[in-house]
Amino acid sequence: MNRRRFLTTTAITLAGTQFFGRFLKAATTMPDNTFENLKQVDAGVLNVGYAELGPGAGTPAILLHGWPYDIHSFVDVAPRLASNGYRVIVPYVRGFGTTRFLSSDTVRNGQPSAVAADVIALMDALHIDKAILAGFDWGARSADIVAALWPERCKALVSVSGYLIGSQEAGRTPLPPNAELQWWYQYYFATERGRAGYEKYRKDFARLIWQLASPKWKFGSL
Repeated sequence: MNRRRFLTTTAITLAGTQFFGRFLKAATTMPDNTFENLKQVDAGVLNVGYAELGPGAGTPAILLHGWPYDIHSFVDVAPRLASNGYRVIVPYVRGFGTTRFLSSDTVRNGQPSAVAADVIALMDALHIDKAILAGFDWGARSADIVAALWPERCKALVSVSGYLIGSQEAGRTPLPPNAELQWWYQYYFATERGRAGYEKYRKDFARLIWQLASPKWKFGSL
């Protein structure tokens, strides 16, 4: 990353604070709603399922969900942003919902950088030159990567829950036991037992992660 690109990315981050204020205002002005009429589009190596709300000529805002969530994480805020004039696009990221690989020969890769490349492919497929990118959890990191590697495609950035671009070297440093315990599922997923367990108990696993992340939340049935 050269200095010019770094300065461009910094400018995007500063500009994003203005849009964040508008997002926050938009998110508190309308009642809840639900997604209807999901769309599909071929984009890069994927056929992407996505919800689209708001005027077609509005400023594009792409909302990226994390794991183990999906597009319904934005079911309340997306209509509110749309009512404020944004063209809101909420895609199922690879491995979720109705998004599918176009070829069975494509290597399955869940790295945030791969999801970031998917975002660029989706923007190209929808003829979007530049968009506001917003995300949380893994979606936040993917949005951050788009802003860093393709700053010319990012109008503003809203990154929630602290998933910034990380250092591979820093990631090798051991954490205190209590902190390591919070990441137990990453060790679990690194084993064949974990892969088989997640495939067999996917809903149970998702519910457990949600309960650990939000212990006071009253969950409905899955």
